[in-house]
Amino acid sequence: MNRRVLPALGVAATLVLTGFAAVDASGSATGADPRSSLTLMAPAAPGGGWDLALREAQQVLRAEAIVNNVQVINVPGAGGTIGLARFADIGPDPTQLMMTGTVMEGAITVNGSAATLDDTTPIARLAEDYLVLVVPAESPFRTLDDFLDAWRADPHGQAIGGGGLGGADHLLAGLTARGAGIEPGAINYIAYSGGGEALTALLSGTVAVGISGFHDFSDQIEAGNLRALAYSAPEPVEGIDVPTLTEQGVPVTLSNWRGVVAPPGITDDQRAELTALITEMAGSPRWADTLARNKWEDSFITGAEFDRFIAADQARVDGIIEELGL
Repeated sequence: MNRRVLPALGVAATLVLTGFAAVDASGSATGADPRSSLTLMAPAAPGGGWDLALREAQQVLRAEAIVNNVQVINVPGAGGTIGLARFADIGPDPTQLMMTGTVMEGAITVNGSAATLDDTTPIARLAEDYLVLVVPAESPFRTLDDFLDAWRADPHGQAIGGGGLGGADHLLAGLTARGAGIEPGAINYIAYSGGGEALTALLSGTVAVGISGFHDFSDQIEAGNLRALAYSAPEPVEGIDVPTLTEQGVPVTLSNWRGVVAPPGITDDQRAELTALITEMAGSPRWADTLARNKWEDSFITGAEFDRFIAADQARVDGIIEELGL
């Protein structure tokens, strides 16, 4: 498959170094209290889904007085696997959590990451949402069929922008191509470190179509700068006036889950405390408002159920990647 990855330079590199320094500074935290101080790692650049979800969580944890001091750091790159590798190596620190999800599962496989989610301690799945395909307002593609006709005629000529290789955006591009009768290996997918970078590429004309979570593009859609062509939900979602892929004859659905994990090696008691902390957050009215405002679906699970889910979903994502030849 022909792929072109545009690496995040400058600011992103600074963010990586800043993130590394923040994690390093934590050191070993034996006996540390996560309710006093908690660091949340977004393994992506600012402006994307992981970053947004963690900053929403940060606000709820503060407002509900669940944690006294909460900071978010960004360690972008390679679909989250750069952050994952760093996180897996920081030691059994119960004052650290990292956002993860579908995107990271795919990136682990596509990038051949030495670190996997087995090198973390699962805490909770928080929510899931669906993805939207968008074009700039001035695009000649008025409908999904318009785009699919051009895509079939020249699969590589239509650049698709989204998150990291193997992530949910990439998987949806491949699944949509296959559903439309296009060889997934022939598409031109360009990976970015976060939704903010993908949006910039889309608005500048670097890519023809963008794929990300609905919230990443919702402001620009509402402002009339972007036009939504299709949504990856299995059925219409209240408050999102975008036809699904299935409604438009492309039999594809894909959800994007997000959750948090702790470093490896923490004690059972420390895992229980982190689980209790996140459960308290997820049960708060402010978090319910966060879910409703962002059009996220509540899919909260913890403990052994979350462990089993990660194992099964990693296998599912690996199967899609192999099937599509990504």
